[in-house]
Amino acid sequence: MDNRLQILTRWVRQFPGFENADPQPVSGDASFRRYFRVSGRPDQQQPAQPFIVMDAPPAHEDCRPFVRIARHWHNQGIAVPRIIQEDLEQGLLLLEDFGDTLMLGALTESTADTLYHAALDELVLIQQATPPPDQPLPPYDAELLDREMALFPDWLLTEKLGLTLDNSERALLDTTFAFLRESALAQPTVTVHRDYHSRNLLVRPGDTLPEIRRPGVIDFQDAVCGPVTYDLVSLLKDCYINWPTARIDQWEERFRRQTLAAGLHNADHDTFHQWFELMGMQRHLKAAGIFARLDIRDGKPGYLGDIPRTVCYLVRASGRQPALRHCHEWLTDRVLPAIEATIGSVETHQP
Repeated sequence: MDNRLQILTRWVRQFPGFENADPQPVSGDASFRRYFRVSGRPDQQQPAQPFIVMDAPPAHEDCRPFVRIARHWHNQGIAVPRIIQEDLEQGLLLLEDFGDTLMLGALTESTADTLYHAALDELVLIQQATPPPDQPLPPYDAELLDREMALFPDWLLTEKLGLTLDNSERALLDTTFAFLRESALAQPTVTVHRDYHSRNLLVRPGDTLPEIRRPGVIDFQDAVCGPVTYDLVSLLKDCYINWPTARIDQWEERFRRQTLAAGLHNADHDTFHQWFELMGMQRHLKAAGIFARLDIRDGKPGYLGDIPRTVCYLVRASGRQPALRHCHEWLTDRVLPAIEATIGSVETHQP
């Protein structure tokens, strides 16, 4: 038993109803956090039920933002895990268990509308959430947008693909980043989950299709105040699964109408779609760079297979923007062949 697991086990066994808890690993994620399932009876009148223990080593993770946002969002009716116990000094949390069924694993042609409609409904609630009163959410400002986009040349192009960018290529990227940054900053701002996709949404225990409750929402600790289309892009242009453009357009328009009615923006279809397309490019630049960094820096190569899909989103979106014609050509002629040679085929992710 590793040291952190020993600490976690002793900690959870101190609580009434958990004296015999035997933590079993559930999963890790792209960070240093780990999750374990335990069985307990905090209410002695009820049978034992499963709970989740989050292990967030304080040297690497600060779980205070998670706790602050979880409590605040839960009080506003958003489906985030209820916090049962906490120890911020040791980085340990005992949480409500939403089960193991990721939205990603439940998605099929026949279930997609039900699952996406539920996820979009929940996203409207998140966007309407007020900031935690004790600490406002940080802004998704120009500095953060730029820092994220820089992950693409720094980690994917240079470190992973081994490309040496000349001055003209650097200038092309600078121009593209500025275009995307200005579009993002021009959007109305809302509460942004920042990683709202099919691996961070759970079909909760007891739900059966076609009738399901709202999805369980996790991994929200990096929430910010930012562009209205950011989380929508994360969900509909998911780095882990492709959908036909016509279907994405239907879900996008449904959400536009919902958020228009909620007073979150005044955009017509064309304006909102332009925001959505350019926001997607910013996010996919970031995501492709992060996937490469996870492999190189963190020894987690499992995300490399998602890079071709993510970069193909960039290629398609840039091809629909006359102002980004040169970027589109560069991605097609320079970046895609390097991905093919170093990571894997992009053919199955092309339109």
